[in-house]
Amino acid sequence: MKKITLLMLLVLIASCVGEDYFGYSSYGNIKSISLSNQASNAQINNDSLQVIVEIPSGVDLSTIVLTELVLSSFASADTAIGDTLNLETPQFIVITAEDGTKYNWKIKSFIATANPQLDNYDLNQWYKTSADYFEPGIDATSTIWGTGNPGTQILNKLATTPLDLGSSNLAAKMETLDNGKLAGTFGAPISAGSIFTGVFNSDNIDPTNPQAAIEFGTPFIGRPVKVKFKYAYQPGDENKNKDGDLLDYSDACDVYALLEVRSGGKIERLATAWFRNEEVQNELTTKELEFTYGALDDSFPDYMKPIEGRYVSKDSASFVLPTHVTFVGSSSYDGANFAGAIGSLLIIDDVEFVYE
Repeated sequence: MKKITLLMLLVLIASCVGEDYFGYSSYGNIKSISLSNQASNAQINNDSLQVIVEIPSGVDLSTIVLTELVLSSFASADTAIGDTLNLETPQFIVITAEDGTKYNWKIKSFIATANPQLDNYDLNQWYKTSADYFEPGIDATSTIWGTGNPGTQILNKLATTPLDLGSSNLAAKMETLDNGKLAGTFGAPISAGSIFTGVFNSDNIDPTNPQAAIEFGTPFIGRPVKVKFKYAYQPGDENKNKDGDLLDYSDACDVYALLEVRSGGKIERLATAWFRNEEVQNELTTKELEFTYGALDDSFPDYMKPIEGRYVSKDSASFVLPTHVTFVGSSSYDGANFAGAIGSLLIIDDVEFVYE
């Protein structure tokens, strides 16, 4: 346990010191930014000091509100959360580094497509992290994808890796791994491979709760009728709970997409598409899931329903646009509770939304 705790502390310290320097810092970067009504993650370019934000058609560009702004350590900005930006023309935010250096950041917008897809939906782009493993996306700043690897690599475990299918086609390979006897003694016997839209926040790592560090979801404004993807799955031989007891049913993969409306700190479910599967599928095959808009009735299993039971109103379910989408794939459906079969293997590729 002491070894695990020490490793956790090293990871947390490393995550807090992202820009090393001696004396006063000269860094004036925008690390993360969110605006009201944005349709996808903002594109941040530290080289050109430019942020590009996608806004849905019909939104009043003169009343866009800054909702999140994360800067380099010890830097400050002349614009605060809650301020209004008139993005009918490019706007500027001046970032002042700790040493007084000023950076003039340009913020500009463009109109979103009516039928959006996820960035890197084909999962062909993977970048190497500072810890020398790969994560999906072009880089850490722009990607909408996350995995559980930042939490498991401290145990020298990488449960999600890129899989080369040939001809420059990559996919996500997720495998449920044995964490070893020491981790098992403290209630964390396995690590399930996973991929999701969202962010893994290393500041919130909790070895007893794998999802504590995950902030699910990415901005999204489409109303697809289906989500389709390619997958292959092989459950492991022995499905066990976190105590190591053998279960009398097979492990299963989970793949699902949730459309959500987020406002005022509240999350309401707009639509649900879910695939939980224990059957062997050795070859990549295409799976299509229909979105069910509105509340799920008693014909749907409880695991598909929001924990707090929050849905958009019945009237608005037929027309309202989502603000976010959460897509998740996992090699063991109950991996968040450290239950699953070692060796369960899920491959996901080409996640695509289908519109009418």
